[in-house]
Amino acid sequence: MLFLCCHPALTTPSAIALTLRSVGGLTTAEIARAFLVPEATMAQRIARAKAAIRASGLPFRPPEPAEREARVAAVLHVLYLVFSEGYVSGGDTLQRVGLAREAIRLARLAVRLLPGDGEAAGLLALMLLTDARRAARTDAAGLPVPLAEQDRSRWDRAAISEGVALLERTLPRGPAGPYQVQAAIAALHDEAASASETDWPQIHALYEVLERMTDSPVVTLNRAVALAMARGPAAGLAVLDALDGDPRLARNHRLPAARAHLHERAGDVPAAVAAYRRAAELTPSAPERLYLTARAARLTG
Repeated sequence: MLFLCCHPALTTPSAIALTLRSVGGLTTAEIARAFLVPEATMAQRIARAKAAIRASGLPFRPPEPAEREARVAAVLHVLYLVFSEGYVSGGDTLQRVGLAREAIRLARLAVRLLPGDGEAAGLLALMLLTDARRAARTDAAGLPVPLAEQDRSRWDRAAISEGVALLERTLPRGPAGPYQVQAAIAALHDEAASASETDWPQIHALYEVLERMTDSPVVTLNRAVALAMARGPAAGLAVLDALDGDPRLARNHRLPAARAHLHERAGDVPAAVAAYRRAAELTPSAPERLYLTARAARLTG
């Protein structure tokens, strides 16, 4: 079904959006958040995609061998975004475990169908290495627990071992793609015995590589945090400042949340409180909103 919906009449972004809506079961609002665009814009994109398929007259059918490779990237992107929504939901709960598990199941199937595709293996490795932390990501009330504060004894070591083994088999095959680079970052986090032992310079270097591969302000944001951890909050804040004019982050909570974290590390309490409150206003996630509000209250109390 994923290959069927990644229709040749559509551009790759439109095919991904339509597939997420029709097959992945995500709402238009959830898809819009994934693409960093307003919900109305995404609704129009999906409507245009449906109209383009109708106008093309091309049937929904499994891709021919010559077409299959062109659709693989779109299918992998769909699985990535389905997993992302399952891992960090924008609703009343932080995680949609069933959705994340289904994405992992489909990624395993993709690896079996595409045994020589390094990015398919990299995507599965990324999912496993990320999902391995699931049990430690929320507290008893369902609120987020930052990576540095998580109980690492609760991480799924079997999933980590499987993800690392996938990477070790995949990386020597040739140039790494974005999913493999992200999986390598996740592996560095997972293999650190404690937060203080995290290899932040290497993580920052990998984000620099990833930044050259993608046009994602979220990657730049993550690089800023890694840089702050490696060289101090001022260095990270300078990178975040450069993102202020990016319209894709104008109404996104990630930027003020990252800025709040770095201001807190720098000891600038008023700036941290203001940024935490701004992030709380913008996040669509109820647990994240409570968490960010509590962080601001803790600093002022």
